[in-house]
Amino acid sequence: MFKKLLSNLIRSAANEAMDKAIERLVRDPYTENLFEMVPSSRKVGLVQLAEIAMRTKTGLPPGRPLGSYMRFSPWDKLLFNPVHLFRFPTPDGETIDTAVTIGPKADKPLRIAIPIMIAGMSFGGALSKTAKIALARAATRAGTATNTGEAGLMEEERSEAALLIGQYNRGGWLNDREKYSRLDAIEIQLGQGAQGSSPQRTAADKIGPEFRKVFGLPEGADAVIHSRLPGVDTKEDFFRLVRRLKKETGVPVGLKIAATHHLERELDIALEADVDFVTVDGAEGGTHAAAPILEDDLGLPTIYAVSRASRHLAAKGAAGRVSLIAAGGLITPGDCLKAMALGADAVYIGTAAIMALVGDQMAKTAPFEPPTSLVVYDAKMTDRLDPDRGAEQLVNFLNASVQEMKLVCYSLGKKSLSHVNRSDLCALDPFLARAVGVELGFVAPEEQDAYYAGLPAWAAAERMPAERKPAAGRQDGLSAPPERSADGEEPRELPELRH
Repeated sequence: MFKKLLSNLIRSAANEAMDKAIERLVRDPYTENLFEMVPSSRKVGLVQLAEIAMRTKTGLPPGRPLGSYMRFSPWDKLLFNPVHLFRFPTPDGETIDTAVTIGPKADKPLRIAIPIMIAGMSFGGALSKTAKIALARAATRAGTATNTGEAGLMEEERSEAALLIGQYNRGGWLNDREKYSRLDAIEIQLGQGAQGSSPQRTAADKIGPEFRKVFGLPEGADAVIHSRLPGVDTKEDFFRLVRRLKKETGVPVGLKIAATHHLERELDIALEADVDFVTVDGAEGGTHAAAPILEDDLGLPTIYAVSRASRHLAAKGAAGRVSLIAAGGLITPGDCLKAMALGADAVYIGTAAIMALVGDQMAKTAPFEPPTSLVVYDAKMTDRLDPDRGAEQLVNFLNASVQEMKLVCYSLGKKSLSHVNRSDLCALDPFLARAVGVELGFVAPEEQDAYYAGLPAWAAAERMPAERKPAAGRQDGLSAPPERSADGEEPRELPELRH
């Protein structure tokens, strides 16, 4: 009886409040109306509205976590092409090869069982110690590598990670031979997708004792990431650094940069330095926190960066010798496999890995804290993360993702994830098709030429100049002369545009 009475009272109060709200909504002048927030927020955007308020409060750029909310790369405009009779599907009794070798020409190449690796997310600068241990534990169980991020060498991470890639970084915290000689690969970090090569600083009052110990920071000192790598002010400095690291360690030595329209120029210098791999981090890359302008308005989307990088490596005869790692906003197994089809040898995941690590433990944070409160270094609930449960969930995610990628391989008639290439894709947008070098899906292969010929000159993308056409490399329809792939398919050269 009491419950029914209480329910009726609540319904009556809610009804009266709603009636008055609607009455006021239609009565008040628009300039004094609460509804004014609706068109205003649509004009400005909810994210921008909140960030305007944050800037007015502190006078400082707000540090937005996890990178840009904008999905620059139109991965959903690319689809895989299943086969039936033209080429037969892979028999379901066949095993799909998922292994990848990073830096095949290095003295000690890095061999991973799956092509998905855990991206660089630093202890202290980004994640808690517990989160880093869980990531390393999961990577080991999945047969892949994890990355230190821009940090020092944390002993617990090194002991948990069977394969550890370390970043020779702009803060200098992993740049001692005693530390980098214990790594399985060295990634010279000159920039990242979410921040470019901008400087960063963590104030001393936000640095705990363990953070300070791992980074080798004196008491009271800030942790500073410079815009330039200390000691590298010329191309020749970079060449000497790469040669020294390769000679001292024998492990693959690579370069990580933020994707940029200057990509080919950057790659030329990397190739001249004789790096073993290149990590290209697209504009969608995540981070612990960065100014919105760096996340939203800087860099090059991952889909175009990967395509351009792979074509340039092939044009320079480096495909198969220098590994290409794609990073930045790769969330789904489809994103990862499409990046490989465009030329990446392996991929990094960061945000998706964190979300998988948190998994159902996000219930611990609801409803008043975000799930990242369990994993971020200085968050409120890092002590409540169960690292064993987190590692188990991330392993499940990685296994499920690779299984999905293998399912596509069966439908493509391929026996290895590494055999998937541009000829296995079609595009749903003519401009994207021309940009990444795949055929347009809504026009038959033999009609591609006629379709593009019908476009006005200003709308048709120009063909790649002859001097930049690949001479050899990955069998993706862009090599000249075309070679038969490992699966017996002869790639098709894209038709020439006619104006």
